[in-house]
Amino acid sequence: MKITSALQKLGVTNPLIYGCMGLGGGWNQNPVSKDDIRQANEVIDTALESGFQLFDHADIYTFGKAEQVFGEVLKSRPELKKQMVLQSKCGIRFDAGTTPKRYDFSKEWISSSVEGILERLNIEHLPILLLHRPDVLMDVEEIAEVFSELQKQGKVGQFGVSNMSANQMQQLQSKMKSPLVANQLEMSLSKLDWLEQSILNNVGNAPGHSFTAGTIEYCQSQDVQIQAWGSMSQGLFSGRNVNDESQAVQQTAEKVRRIAAEKETSTEAVILAWLMKHPANVMPVVGTTNTDRIKAAAQATKIELSRDQWYELYVSARGEELP
Repeated sequence: MKITSALQKLGVTNPLIYGCMGLGGGWNQNPVSKDDIRQANEVIDTALESGFQLFDHADIYTFGKAEQVFGEVLKSRPELKKQMVLQSKCGIRFDAGTTPKRYDFSKEWISSSVEGILERLNIEHLPILLLHRPDVLMDVEEIAEVFSELQKQGKVGQFGVSNMSANQMQQLQSKMKSPLVANQLEMSLSKLDWLEQSILNNVGNAPGHSFTAGTIEYCQSQDVQIQAWGSMSQGLFSGRNVNDESQAVQQTAEKVRRIAAEKETSTEAVILAWLMKHPANVMPVVGTTNTDRIKAAAQATKIELSRDQWYELYVSARGEELP
């Protein structure tokens, strides 16, 4: 698959992204422990040895501890910084007692979020910053202004978004001086809305879906790297017990196992290769902290599914034949 020019300029040649959401000891208020740091070292080493180059963070992951523990590793082993490209996300604010969970793309919040990210990760420059979820109160001129300032200050290199539609991206891009380089979306063999929005075009009585039509095509035409979060479906097709799942899930899991055996690879590799087969050049985010599964996922870059195998898995996962 092709990696966009913006990411290639950063040195990214491997299409797999390591997602750091599971680091830091869990979604609690416990401080980072020695065991958390040990785990982070093992995970980072395994990911790097398996070929991962781009590491994905967000300021909210395990309440900031994922970035903090990663930063502890980089503090003790600064040579690792040259072996990786880091990205993080901001814009989600949790319940603060008097205010609910909300999204905040204000200049003040983005600026303070970047300061926190840099401090926790123990870095002075963040190669890529993504806006995490669309803020319906966003002022695109204000966002463009703070983006420009962060670039001039050398704190952030490139900008992107997450969970945004084509129209939202166009609106934001219209005020920005530099191009958006990525859009991170939920995409997997169990989350098919990104495909259904195309297949169900002009189909009467078709079931609804939650994906905005044209987003994939916009990203392709504008050289925006699509990144897939949730890409491994939490093990649904790669080892999890599916006895209580639907017939579609059970038969798809069996097909994944069969194809993996035929190709002498892992089931994780098959489901990630399925994503990467799409011409949108999807970069899957692999979020497991299990080192064996990280190694298994890395095998995806060594195989390619045929057109027939791709459609076999797609049709099986959707649970009914195509219209």
